[in-house]
Amino acid sequence: MDRVKELVAAARKNTGGESPCRVLHCVARLCLLLYSADNWAGWIIGRVRKQAMESTITDLTLESFLPIERMKEMMPSAHLSYVDAKPFPHVVLDNFLSPDVLDEVLAEFPKPDQIRWQQFDNAREIKLASAKEATFGPVTRLLFYHLNSMTFLEFLSGVTGIQDLIPDPSFDGGGLHQIMRGGKLGIHADFNKHPKYGLDRRLNVILYLNKHWREEYGGHLELWDRSMTKCEAKVLPVFNRMMIFGTTDFTYHGHPDPLQCLEGMTRKSLALYYFSNGRPAGQISGEHSTIFRDRQEGEFGFKMKRRMRKLAKDLLPPIVARRLGIPDS
Repeated sequence: MDRVKELVAAARKNTGGESPCRVLHCVARLCLLLYSADNWAGWIIGRVRKQAMESTITDLTLESFLPIERMKEMMPSAHLSYVDAKPFPHVVLDNFLSPDVLDEVLAEFPKPDQIRWQQFDNAREIKLASAKEATFGPVTRLLFYHLNSMTFLEFLSGVTGIQDLIPDPSFDGGGLHQIMRGGKLGIHADFNKHPKYGLDRRLNVILYLNKHWREEYGGHLELWDRSMTKCEAKVLPVFNRMMIFGTTDFTYHGHPDPLQCLEGMTRKSLALYYFSNGRPAGQISGEHSTIFRDRQEGEFGFKMKRRMRKLAKDLLPPIVARRLGIPDS
């Protein structure tokens, strides 16, 4: 009641002693403004509280992000699996990290239209990527840092036998990867030198973030033999699956067939690459970028021609397209 009296007095002052109706009108407006301000302040406070409560990660220690004891226990068996794997050394680790941490990472993962992705759209690859730390959520950023830590490097060395591994703080070519329905990544061998530091690329680690991913969606990481005659292993990109594999000029891998996941779903992963200063003499070759390989003669060329024909059909008037011999379908 006292507050209302104050408002009436203020209204009378501001209206020069005008009629009671005019005074009440001003009082009503002031009340509305106060109500709106109180609600706005309440919304802000509630939003801050919500954001604070949204993250369930309260323990930021190394042990909360990396399964230290399990890493020690699994290292011998993982090493045997790695060196014996075909067509080249690799190992698949399921449920490797804390699902609580990965739930946070998945919740932070940017949508296709949410950030400025690096976009690839050609006959060989259709995908999105981001190596910029500013696009990583806070939990994702911490996870990347832990996967570049000495603790994890020593684990990787124990599993692979590759000593003195060096992480890449710039995440060049790595970081966040996302592929939408219809996207793909042709079979390839990776670039073999870091473009900035000149170090030898030795190891890939891919962490998949795809819940409820079915076989029929595709997106398997395919591992092909050195002669590119057959696929010898397939890895389904399911949630909390970590893939570790060595990289040479002949470690051909990719998922060459377009994704068949449901509309709105995407294939999400984190990618990290590890290097060394030098490599075994038998693996030394000239510096090269990514080497794409056809699964059959003219695979990429044929698809590119088909895409160009479709583009021409979409852009040209039907009569012109028919005169040029571009089919209707």
